[in-house]
Amino acid sequence: MAGAHVVMFPCPFQGHVQPMLKLAELLALHHLHVTFINTHSIHNRLTRYGDIQSLSASYPTLHFNTIADCYSHGNHTGSGDTSGDIILSTTLHAKPLLRNILLAQSPEIPKVTCIIQDGILGSLSNDLASELGIRITIIHFRTSSPCCFWPYFWLPNLFKTNELPIRGDEDMDRIITNMPGMENLLRCRDLPSFCRPGAKGNMSIDWVSFQTQQSLAADALILNTFEELDRLVLSQIRLHFPKVYTLGPLHHHLNVRKAETNGANDAPSFRSSFFEVDRSCMAWLDAQAQGSVLYVSFGTSTIVTREELMEFWHGLVNSKKRFLWVMRPDLVVGRENDDRIPEEVEEGTKERGLMVEWAPQEEVLAHKAIGGFLTHSGWNSTLESLVAGVPMICWPYFADQQVNSRFVSEVWKVGLDMKDVCDRDVVEKMVNDLMVHRRDEFLKSAQAMAMLAHQSVSPGGSSHSSMQDLIHYIKSVSKENN
Repeated sequence: MAGAHVVMFPCPFQGHVQPMLKLAELLALHHLHVTFINTHSIHNRLTRYGDIQSLSASYPTLHFNTIADCYSHGNHTGSGDTSGDIILSTTLHAKPLLRNILLAQSPEIPKVTCIIQDGILGSLSNDLASELGIRITIIHFRTSSPCCFWPYFWLPNLFKTNELPIRGDEDMDRIITNMPGMENLLRCRDLPSFCRPGAKGNMSIDWVSFQTQQSLAADALILNTFEELDRLVLSQIRLHFPKVYTLGPLHHHLNVRKAETNGANDAPSFRSSFFEVDRSCMAWLDAQAQGSVLYVSFGTSTIVTREELMEFWHGLVNSKKRFLWVMRPDLVVGRENDDRIPEEVEEGTKERGLMVEWAPQEEVLAHKAIGGFLTHSGWNSTLESLVAGVPMICWPYFADQQVNSRFVSEVWKVGLDMKDVCDRDVVEKMVNDLMVHRRDEFLKSAQAMAMLAHQSVSPGGSSHSSMQDLIHYIKSVSKENN
């Protein structure tokens, strides 16, 4: 059977799987055949908590396939301290498992003509296509922010100009001057976390740089952003990657397309969650005043010490603001040592706070009661907050989050950067700055950015046009590859 058939393979973390699943739905809405590959443990989580079966029922051309877990952490969602192990193990062991899928034949489905691979997996698809001697188009999807992908790519030059390595804590506020498009913007502390001495996890700066350079061998690059958000960085990236598709914000892009295609009330809804969602928080938010609640979530990978937890908790309670806090069961390390909660913190939480293990984040951020977001600055969370027009307080944990938080505060002007500080007085002050003292300033910037995001995915917008270009490209190269 002739036609386009796209195989998609994300790195097995929620932050990577989520945007690639959104793209898979968008491709399926254009009636392309898509095979989405997950590891067993990821697929099981999506089946248990995300209702992945609804996607198969909604899109006849979207198929799911699974490969064995390539790592020993069977049900691990990938904290910052183990992510390196999982990525490295996946790149080493996935190739023979993918080979069987690429060589499989079916009378109902066209042969594979295109692979959209998570860019962090490096040369995996190129090596496989070369070994099999097959003609196939390979596209790398970088799920991190463009403002972090560019520093990843530029790392060798920072060593050449002696701006790296970072020489210790005394060096953290030194300004990086030789990064085109970002001159004099980033301090050493704002570089991707792998650049730091003794960085979290076991992904070395050399390995990250090498994997990033492998994207040069791909036929095209996909980024989850929109032109108006990252224009300066994109102009630099395109000097090295001539075929770049900016499709973001993908979650909003998909929501708009589904509403157009199916009608607002009939659009198929799919929860790409790795955890059980507690929807009781939505009723709680309904009872709160407009813009009065700070939403607190550190994503799927951040882990904090008990001491850090208590600094945040004291700061939130002392701010006297209402808050909704996502407290993952595995958020805190060393929790068993002392679970006692000071009485004043407990009482303040009962009066003004609500804690849940996981929340429907897109819905929460879109709720009228939300006035701010205390976030780890993961790229998906950052985009969701930008689309919702919600200002942010950023406390980045690892990888691209250090760069994202700098852009939130200094480039997009939609929030405050609290990186490398965990102090109750600072938390209290920043919450009140965001929610009270500088509220109008941040709200104005955030709402302007939300408008640009919406325009980008509307007909004639930059991301809408880029998606049309990508569909045309996939179809045209598929004819050549058949």
